[in-house]
Amino acid sequence: MHFNSHFNDIAQSYLFSTVAKKVAAYQAANPDKKVLRLGIGDVTLPLAPAVIKALHAAVDDMSKKETFRGYGPEQGYDFLKESIRGYYKSNGVELENDEIFISDGAKSDLGNILDIFSGDNVVLVPDPVYPVYVDTNTMAGRKVIYMNATEQNGFLPMPDYSVNADIIYLCSPNNPTGAAYSKAQLKQWVDYANAKNAVILYDAAYECFITEDNLARSIFQIEGAKTCAIEFCSFSKTAGFTGTRCGYTVVPFALERDGMSANKMWLRRQTTKFNGVPYIVQRGAAAVFTEEGQKQIKANIAVYQHNAKIIADCMDELGVWYTGGKNSPYIWLKCPGGMDSWQFFDYLLENIQVVGTPGAGFGANGEGFFRLTAFGSEEVTKEAVRRIKKLLQK
Repeated sequence: MHFNSHFNDIAQSYLFSTVAKKVAAYQAANPDKKVLRLGIGDVTLPLAPAVIKALHAAVDDMSKKETFRGYGPEQGYDFLKESIRGYYKSNGVELENDEIFISDGAKSDLGNILDIFSGDNVVLVPDPVYPVYVDTNTMAGRKVIYMNATEQNGFLPMPDYSVNADIIYLCSPNNPTGAAYSKAQLKQWVDYANAKNAVILYDAAYECFITEDNLARSIFQIEGAKTCAIEFCSFSKTAGFTGTRCGYTVVPFALERDGMSANKMWLRRQTTKFNGVPYIVQRGAAAVFTEEGQKQIKANIAVYQHNAKIIADCMDELGVWYTGGKNSPYIWLKCPGGMDSWQFFDYLLENIQVVGTPGAGFGANGEGFFRLTAFGSEEVTKEAVRRIKKLLQK
């Protein structure tokens, strides 16, 4: 018996675990200090009333023989897929129900989708990058190559036709940088993928924060994307489902390689390895797309958008370079005073008890940068900004 030796090729400590341990150690040594967390991107507002109402009704369904649900379809109930299909249609994208697969969150599917690809595919990811993209491929032994996302290109790298890649990860608006590709820029990526016979794995988890018309909420708004892209999205940031767990993946019928259908392969994978998302959760998710639900979740998102503006305005006032803060809940800032990422983390924690995420944890190009998130309360965000201003204006 042999374990998968590729696990030795990944960092033994996940970035956010390291952050949590450092904060816990500080709090243990300084129990009188109030720590303000602008680090891990978890939401803080409760589920919308329309969602709660639907969840309660679904619980009642499970208490009656006539409406009880056992095993559901692995790819999701039609009532939720129809709601998602309608949402895409409102953004100009036509989908079929069977192109939509309900999941327990984008993170799971971003890793699980790799089951349909062979191990010799070359993977292209941006640097800095959400660690899951790299780690899941490294675990499988795939070759991972990097495209440079830097201050010079606004952390939005573009295709290089001298580079040959089979699987391309794109996230827009981006985690961690908050930068978002325009529709014109995404068209260049779609053309590149089709020319290289590659597949784009497109993470749209933060599409709900987009406010500008020149940006895409879905890669399928781009002509040619259905022959080269799979899209992952989540209710986590859209509707506060980080603890409830629900998302969806769109695998177009038109995506085929080597005479094989990606849609059929993903369906086969899911029916083999996944038993579906709970009926109760799917009922709650469907309520997100009702008129009442949309109004309520947009009010919640507006709170986070306001927090992002508070942080971005602070960076403007301090003259600190950053991306994000608009169309994104993340602010990706350049560490002041030439500090590296972990030095700045310690500097903020020890001096003003504000927690962010060191950019170095997202890749080599993240060194010297730092991520703050807008998912705290307005009160916490304002207090954190007040402390940051006082510290950095010295």
